[in-house]
Amino acid sequence: MLEEVFADIQADLRYDHELNGCLNCGICTATCPAAHYYDFSPREIVQLLWTENLEGIYDAMQEKIWACAQCYTCAARCPFGNSPGGLVMLMRETAIKHGMESAKNVLRPFSRVMLKLVSTGNQLSPDMINPDGFADWGPNISKIDAPLQLLRNAIPMPTLNTTKTAWEVNLKTSVELYTIWEDTGVLDQLETIDENLFDVISDIMDEKREDWADFLDEQDDD
Repeated sequence: MLEEVFADIQADLRYDHELNGCLNCGICTATCPAAHYYDFSPREIVQLLWTENLEGIYDAMQEKIWACAQCYTCAARCPFGNSPGGLVMLMRETAIKHGMESAKNVLRPFSRVMLKLVSTGNQLSPDMINPDGFADWGPNISKIDAPLQLLRNAIPMPTLNTTKTAWEVNLKTSVELYTIWEDTGVLDQLETIDENLFDVISDIMDEKREDWADFLDEQDDD
């Protein structure tokens, strides 16, 4: 298992670009925002990969890699041209591929966003900014009370007039996005992490593809 996980990280085309050696100078950790608040060290990540410490790499993938804010301050400061943030990204992607519990726990709260993205083509829509949609925001969300639809109608671009989506995404675009997600393996990874969400999204995709097929048939009839 450990060898397979490391082999997947190392096989990525970005790996040799992101890892060039390590002087163990600690500049990356000294300038890392996450290191000040969490049990996380960019230098540790580089050292684990550089020395091929398989057990240490696997342990770091259980919690530490999820503390990185992906600001890439480390990459900008490293005298060797390493990118600890980029390496963390590879480790995260590998954790998802292998269905690690840490990946499932981190990504589970984003299931609502993923569902919104797939079903509408947008990550966040104006009508989601309300107490019902964001109860976890606490009492401050109750202060948001604006006539969103009225304000949107005043925007010159018709594509921004809706409050149900951030902008209108037509049926053809949605179907094309589904094809991209399938061909690039995004949906396979989603099934590994959240099977229930995958089933819901699959049903939505099937319905929209049927709608698109019906639309094409109607055009042929005309």
